[in-house]
Amino acid sequence: MRLPKLELGFFGDMPGRKFGILFVVFAMLLSGLTEPRCVAQISSDQTRTGLANREARWWKGNLHTHSLWSDGDDFPDMIASWYAERDYNFLALSDHNILSRGVRWMKLADIKERAEPDVLEKYIDKFGEDWVEVRGDSEATREVRLKPLDEFAPLLEKAGKFILIPGEEISDRAAGKPVHMNATNVAELIDPVGGSTVREAMQNNLRLVLEQEKRLGRQILPHLNHPNFGYAVTAEDLASVVQERFFEVYNGHPSVGHLGNDKNISIERMWDVANAIRMAQLGAAPLYGVATDDSHEYHGRPGSRPGRGWVMVRSKFLSPDHLIMAMKRGDFYASSGVVLNDVQFDKATQTLSLQVEDDSDAEFKIDFVATLKPSKDGELPPNESIGKIVSSVEGKVASYKFTGNELYVRAVVTSSLPADDPSFKNQMQQAWTQPVVAVDKAATDSNN
Repeated sequence: MRLPKLELGFFGDMPGRKFGILFVVFAMLLSGLTEPRCVAQISSDQTRTGLANREARWWKGNLHTHSLWSDGDDFPDMIASWYAERDYNFLALSDHNILSRGVRWMKLADIKERAEPDVLEKYIDKFGEDWVEVRGDSEATREVRLKPLDEFAPLLEKAGKFILIPGEEISDRAAGKPVHMNATNVAELIDPVGGSTVREAMQNNLRLVLEQEKRLGRQILPHLNHPNFGYAVTAEDLASVVQERFFEVYNGHPSVGHLGNDKNISIERMWDVANAIRMAQLGAAPLYGVATDDSHEYHGRPGSRPGRGWVMVRSKFLSPDHLIMAMKRGDFYASSGVVLNDVQFDKATQTLSLQVEDDSDAEFKIDFVATLKPSKDGELPPNESIGKIVSSVEGKVASYKFTGNELYVRAVVTSSLPADDPSFKNQMQQAWTQPVVAVDKAATDSNN
């Protein structure tokens, strides 16, 4: 056992100096073998017990965000600050085909043209002149340095409160159509590789994400973005790329065709059709739906503004890996304004239940949406059995017991309140839970 260095000068002029030194050493040894170790052990046990007994809770976050690093109109640290100050717990910055790393300068004139004349003054007011880096003597030559994520993250992150996650929007084209996919918690830049068809481009880019995840031993969440943007991705495309488990059921950009049109189905209808094909014909797991901002405009201009769509993830820990693992389990819901207190599926009773968290005068309608099993294996259910409302409840608490005839059930909660900043006409605040698949009761009983 290594002893700490002792300062024993005060014994120098005293009789029995050697005895005094031995006494002190003996006392310290005795103390080190008993009391301090005991205290440390108690402290360690308390810490370990506290973490082990931590309750899972809901964490709010946005997974689709753009800054001046690509086509957004504000500095990334300004954007991250906006979310942190509005009780978000996590934010993924996902610029197009770039990671916010390294040294990059941008002409102030270009920034002002994209944003507004006083964008630099706002930046300095927020972070101060010591933080903001400007170079150049004239208006024509002045440039502002765009901060990389690893530089401003320590300034804004707070343990157990708010974290920043690296992301990328892998922006590709195939057959003349946009094919965009986000990779959340990506470690290395992924260049889009294209494909001869939309489906092939989806598969090729997804493969690169999954390969990076496996190679680095790092949780990465890929999700397909705004399928109705340019009406590029069909329900059949979403269904066929079975390795893709996530897509945007709501994207806050006003130009992504959320409601569809005369020739194209809505995003929510697409969700049900894709899952019907996956489960009835392909034997694949259902798609989960996320809600995002896809924010670009941060100065009040019309367009894709922040704060419109988010996910609520249930996890014990606020870390990228734990959040993504929870989402892969389906332990999250998407929202454009409605907050849920709880969502549970009771395997024993085959019951999906939820409770809205709200103390306002708003009224809520809870729809349980199911796709029913086809009459024959391998067939697609008839159109009227896909995305069918099997139960509707007015109120804040509702449950649905499986009958055994469902491929899956999900819930949609709609508030009587309009969206705070609507992205389409007559938009109301909503929340979407993930599709739940009935559990074989015989198999469940045998495992108990």
